[in-house]
Amino acid sequence: MNKKIAIIGAGNVGASCAMYLAEANLADVVMVDIIEGVPQGKGLDLTQAGPVRGYNATVTGTNDFKDIKGADIVIMTAGLPRKPGMSREDLLNMNADIIASVAKEIKKYAPKSFILVVSNPLDLMTFHMQKKTGFPKNRVFGQAGVLDSTRFRAFVSMELDVAMTDIQAMVLGGHGDTMVPLPRYTTVAGIPIAELIPKDRIKSISERTRDGGGEIVKLLKTGSAYYAPAAATVDMCRSVFNDEKKVLPVSAYLTGEYGIKDIYIGVPVVLGANGVERIIELKLSKTELEALQKSAGTYKEHLKILGY
Repeated sequence: MNKKIAIIGAGNVGASCAMYLAEANLADVVMVDIIEGVPQGKGLDLTQAGPVRGYNATVTGTNDFKDIKGADIVIMTAGLPRKPGMSREDLLNMNADIIASVAKEIKKYAPKSFILVVSNPLDLMTFHMQKKTGFPKNRVFGQAGVLDSTRFRAFVSMELDVAMTDIQAMVLGGHGDTMVPLPRYTTVAGIPIAELIPKDRIKSISERTRDGGGEIVKLLKTGSAYYAPAAATVDMCRSVFNDEKKVLPVSAYLTGEYGIKDIYIGVPVVLGANGVERIIELKLSKTELEALQKSAGTYKEHLKILGY
């Protein structure tokens, strides 16, 4: 393997990312964590699964940032998890400090990497990471809408009892309570869901998608989702490494698109070998556009807390 992916944080999301990346034979993986033994143990465990699972990617763990040297992609998963009753915004100041310290290490050891942020509150941490590294904006992006759209697809599949792989969905806006599911752009084998599902059920599915992370937090009680977030993250890595140019909803930096600028928020982008290669502007209804702009406005206010 010539390609290398560094994962910051060897918790549930980081370790699940490492497993999915290895199984895809996408790149060699190094996990970095501050807890001694944890990344090393998980890395060794995943390496030992390789002969049975049929992958040749190496998975290693370390407590030293110098081991991320030369990484092509850095996945930022480290941070304090959301607990029941805690909003993503509650995490803001606590996780901003972690982002700032990691940004310094990425600049030093992997200055040519792409950075894929998964830490919450997602859109704000992606903005903070870009500012702290100074990397080009196309090389710093957040995993938001891919996960939210995946959840939407799963819920539509449950509703209709059809193959999940036949469903395409689009969810825009902030990764949180202000996200904007777009049923108009959600299809089953090309058929709009409005032709298959009653309006009230679509509304219910959209709301469940919006609360998707919170629903899992309540069920787990001591943590948050990790399998689906990791799967969505690996999908994005694949699109960059293989130059797939997939159209995916990603937290990207806007410069006037949708009437929004100077903020990271979830929008459809073409994701390829140059990272965020272009932003696609969908024709939104007045209600949809207002919801997206309201989402952006909320994050503008939160950025002030960080001094932006």
